[in-house]
Amino acid sequence: MRIFVTGASGWIGSAVVPELLQAGHEAVALARSDASVDALKAAGAEVHRGSLDDLDALRDAAAASDGVIHLAFKHEEAFSGDPAAAADADRRAIDTFGQALTGSDRPLVIASGLAGLRPGRLATEDDVPDAALPGGGRTLSERAVLALADRGVRSCSIRLPPTVHGDGDHGFIATLVGTARKHGTSGYIGDGANHWPAVHRLDAARLFRLAVEGAPAGSVLHGVAEERVPTRAIAEAIGRGLGLSAVSVAPGAAAQEYFGWIALLFGLDVRASSTHTQELLGWHPTHQRLIEDLNEGHYFNGN
Repeated sequence: MRIFVTGASGWIGSAVVPELLQAGHEAVALARSDASVDALKAAGAEVHRGSLDDLDALRDAAAASDGVIHLAFKHEEAFSGDPAAAADADRRAIDTFGQALTGSDRPLVIASGLAGLRPGRLATEDDVPDAALPGGGRTLSERAVLALADRGVRSCSIRLPPTVHGDGDHGFIATLVGTARKHGTSGYIGDGANHWPAVHRLDAARLFRLAVEGAPAGSVLHGVAEERVPTRAIAEAIGRGLGLSAVSVAPGAAAQEYFGWIALLFGLDVRASSTHTQELLGWHPTHQRLIEDLNEGHYFNGN
């Protein structure tokens, strides 16, 4: 298959491209900067110049492909105070892909999140996220892609945990490591009994490949290797890695002051199963679990 990949130079996309190539597919990668072009060519991908805002470029690349994996998202815009604009750009891209793929039965696989699911209970692929909940901003994108199943698109949404971890990760776990360095303690909120699900980056990449190959139209998949990792265990592992004590931080204003913008996410109790996903596609995570990955030490090698 000839697969068009957006976000191909990002954290997950840079693992998806080699996963596709190793399985015998062609990868056509969207690239905006010269640095991304060079990196993607070195990885063996064909490059399609453009950006998430260049809808003509997206449409042309999708129309010329056997399927699309859409991973690009304006994270900087989302976390700098305008999440609505980032979500709108995402939906415009999905609508554009839908126009190109309508009636073709070709796949469109997108990345979504688990944080918008109802907290405090084990969520399954059948649960519907709430856009009003913290972390639920991409819910409308998921609805848009699933609706394309009625237009002859083999559409699929893969919900990912707050942490897709691995060597080189600069996401939420790296942010928590930086917060611990700043304060000289590794904090968790309250008793730290709330949870995050987790998945290794390479396991996630394999799921995207399996989904584009064979997920049924209108599928919701959970890219979850671990259903519920206590946030206290995460803080304790970070503390061990930095030689710092793990400490409780009171919820509310104290947590906001200590953690900053990530306080809302780190305080969530997100639990999710991937039983249906594993049974449907034969996807079985094999890489390190989150605490094992933290114990490897690579999260603590930078500043």
